[in-house]
Amino acid sequence: MSGAKDKDEDGELTALQAALAAEHAAVYGYGVVGGRIGEGRRAEARAAYDAHRARRDALARDLRDLDAEPVAAAAGYALPFPVSDTATAVRLAVVLEERVAGVYSDLVRAASGAQRAAAVEALREAAVRAVRWRGGSVAFPGLAERSAASASAGPPG
Repeated sequence: MSGAKDKDEDGELTALQAALAAEHAAVYGYGVVGGRIGEGRRAEARAAYDAHRARRDALARDLRDLDAEPVAAAAGYALPFPVSDTATAVRLAVVLEERVAGVYSDLVRAASGAQRAAAVEALREAAVRAVRWRGGSVAFPGLAERSAASASAGPPG
């Protein structure tokens, strides 16, 4: 257990678990997206689903290598809005990628070495997918989501 303890001193283990939880949610969300997306974007949804599954599996392996128990997926996840057609499926895909990017930005800050490089790559991939789904980009992927979450949490106690 010393590997897990050493990594958590700087928050890396916590950030790895958060990234894994986000990937679990993204895999679930892309299942919903795939069921509602139009034929023209189905291959794009499948590629994103496969990418998130691969990242999820890699993070679980990384955590086990650190003698940590990977966080389990929930049985289900609350969607941020009803998804009933292609337009809302695309909107959900954007939300999923933005949330994943935000979590990976935290992991980039907490990690070092190879784990940090992997987090940077995952952040880049999520940002690119979000741009493709949205049809436009944002200046700093992952940061707007972090500041919105902080603002909704209110001022520190």
